[in-house]
Amino acid sequence: MYAITGITGKVGGALAEELLAAGKAVRAVVRDRSKAAIWVERGCEVAVANMEDAGSLASAFAGAEAVFILPPSEFDPKPGYPEARRVIDAVVAALAASRPAKVVCLSTIGADAPHDNLLTQRTLMEAAFSVLFMPVTFLRPGWFIENAQWDLVSARDEGVIRSLLFPLDKRFPMVATQDVGRAAARLMQEEWSGTRIVELEGPSRVSPNDLATAFARALGRDVHAEAIAREQWEALFRAQGSENPGPRIRMLDGFNEGWIEFADAGAHALKGSIGLQQAIDEIVRG
Repeated sequence: MYAITGITGKVGGALAEELLAAGKAVRAVVRDRSKAAIWVERGCEVAVANMEDAGSLASAFAGAEAVFILPPSEFDPKPGYPEARRVIDAVVAALAASRPAKVVCLSTIGADAPHDNLLTQRTLMEAAFSVLFMPVTFLRPGWFIENAQWDLVSARDEGVIRSLLFPLDKRFPMVATQDVGRAAARLMQEEWSGTRIVELEGPSRVSPNDLATAFARALGRDVHAEAIAREQWEALFRAQGSENPGPRIRMLDGFNEGWIEFADAGAHALKGSIGLQQAIDEIVRG
């Protein structure tokens, strides 16, 4: 049996679909049982657990052949990342108590970055998992193409996408969430020992200009990219409700300056199959 946290999201959902198609038994780990109705219809077990509650997580993971950990994302963390630390402590305690045969954990590109930034939350998680005496895989995907969902309205209505990534012609490692779920499903069904890191990006790298071109094709109108100047970021993020925008700003610096990157510039990273245009077409279709 394969226990999946985050099954109600895009990555977890794609992972569950792949495992079910392979004939595997799946346990949906959710905070709210009502949100698992679709998975009950598909024949999944359901376990209710909070990602900060070690006891409920241990029960949810009990008897699992493999567990998929999808830690919640905190885009406006308090100093020191206390939100992430609570989840990390609970998950580590739960895995130590339930002792599943193997674990795949969704991490991120930049988990090994040399400077503190928003992705440091995953750095902390990877370090904490080192105490576990079971096979662990950290899946480090690139920037999710689906983040371009935020650009749909301006692309459609104004013919522009406003980018925090630049230079506008620089190509960044991006990947579709469906490819992430598919990769996680393959990894969970493999056998390995110790801890391993698997990097994942799409079939080709993507620049902000490429995103604009893909939106133009999908929408049937001219679309261009414009860079948002770095000096405007803090005011922008605070206007959006952020109280501690520093880690997010440093994450974007890392991508733009190149110190958030895969080992060997992605030469040995797994490559997904979903291209940029396909992913943007799906965003536009809704």
